[in-house]
Amino acid sequence: MGEELNRRKFLTYVGTGVTALTVASAGLGAFTPKVVEAKGAKAASHLFGRNKKVSGVNFKPIKPTDKDDLVLPRGFKYDVIASYGDVINKKGETFGYNNDFTMFFPMKGSNERGLLWVNHEYTSDLWVTGPKKDGKYTKDQIEKLLYNQGGSIIEVYKEDGVWKMDTESEFARRITGLTPFKLTGPAAGAKAVAGAHTVQGTFANCSGGKTLWNTVLSAEENYESTSKDALLNETHYGWIVEVDPFNKGFSPRKHTSLGRFHHENAAMGLTNDGRVAVYMGDDKTDACVYKFISKHKYIKSRKQANSVLLEEGTLYAANLSKGEWVALTLEAVQKKAAGNQEILAKFQTQADVLVHAHEAAILLGATPTDRPEDVEISPFDKSVFIAHTNNSKHGNIHGHITRFLEGNDDLGSLTFDFEIFACGGRQSGFSAPDNLTFDSDGNLWTVTDISSSSVNKGVFSSFKNNGVFVIPTTGRNEGEAFQFASAPVEAELTGPCFTDDETTLFLAVQHPGEETEDMNNPTSMWPHRKGDNQPRPSVVAITGFHY
Repeated sequence: MGEELNRRKFLTYVGTGVTALTVASAGLGAFTPKVVEAKGAKAASHLFGRNKKVSGVNFKPIKPTDKDDLVLPRGFKYDVIASYGDVINKKGETFGYNNDFTMFFPMKGSNERGLLWVNHEYTSDLWVTGPKKDGKYTKDQIEKLLYNQGGSIIEVYKEDGVWKMDTESEFARRITGLTPFKLTGPAAGAKAVAGAHTVQGTFANCSGGKTLWNTVLSAEENYESTSKDALLNETHYGWIVEVDPFNKGFSPRKHTSLGRFHHENAAMGLTNDGRVAVYMGDDKTDACVYKFISKHKYIKSRKQANSVLLEEGTLYAANLSKGEWVALTLEAVQKKAAGNQEILAKFQTQADVLVHAHEAAILLGATPTDRPEDVEISPFDKSVFIAHTNNSKHGNIHGHITRFLEGNDDLGSLTFDFEIFACGGRQSGFSAPDNLTFDSDGNLWTVTDISSSSVNKGVFSSFKNNGVFVIPTTGRNEGEAFQFASAPVEAELTGPCFTDDETTLFLAVQHPGEETEDMNNPTSMWPHRKGDNQPRPSVVAITGFHY
């Protein structure tokens, strides 16, 4: 095993500043600097401001597999908590399709009971809506299309070692493509969104984040097809959505100050002077990385009232060649476009800049990158990690992870340096990094997003099914990739989220059997429910982590 893992070595210690592309192209860890154990131990002990918890790399790594199951290391198990179509509450509302991002909200500080927010990204003509007729959906089909996207709030608990869903929960409910949302910020009521202050629903919900005041941020990503099929105004979608899982009186809202694009996620932190910073990726080829900084400061005692911080501030996009965050302001756009009447006509207000954020960013010199998906702030040192999943147009087939180092270690800095922290490929053992998270030992956890049409084919053959990988950043195994899980056939694993004590990992299994063409001959039947006739996207709880 050691020889195989050495072959996969492709990272170096977080704090040493490396070019992992060079390491990866050499094929071995020959360029990996040595780590001083004391330095790593000290850093890990201060991670999250608490002692080490449970997770870590306390498992025997699995090998790539094409088995139609969620495969885990020996000693670990998974419980299927909720699957597509399951009833979630006394009203009879049902769990949506293609679950993605998950976020656990403890109840009374418990690690064994809480609310779980789950995103629902898109549906299936085969399993959900049925095919279009003459290129269009019927009214009933549109309702199914919209209802099965958005998000689910479910109450989950652990009993006798098994995680279950509490369908009697007073909190469990659906937020869907039919739910009213209010717009906040400069674009609310603007001509750029057809004067709307309230819009219908949320859909194309990919990843997200948790606010400092314990609400969820959900990211609207590939909104175009659903908007078109449901005959809805496209400008009402592509935003960051905020919902309070515990409080039904908190109006679901879309924060236009954070810009409109193909949002993958939203990672929130604090600047050195106490303002809120939110990092976001635009998941498409040749798209940019963004950061929003609030105008006003976060005050913990204000709790959910801090939501107003996301209504006023500045949106920036990253210029990697200069190491600068470029402010996306109307003044800057109009100055850059001076003399170009077509552009000036399009950008007449700040609302126009936010609605067409990608065009404004490119105009102002932001750097187009290779599908920036998940962006996460490391609690280890406040550096910012970005999963660039891939970009076949430029030969970046397997993707990479970039690490931003903000000036003065301040999330409010307008300057940064960066490095290519990790590279996908045979030498690393995985391809197409997507969602990221950290554990209290400083390990980076990543899931992969090889498209279901490419899994187990061509240059992707060696990786088998998509998976979960754990990458230590300290200790004797720093810089090595360990495979923790393998997905069912044609599925993608998404939304990894730990309980606070790291004894449970929540994970979404999305689109198993996605390439199925014949309902009577599905390519996957996961989660293999007795008597079922279809594969079902599901959210699971993984246990087996021990002190």
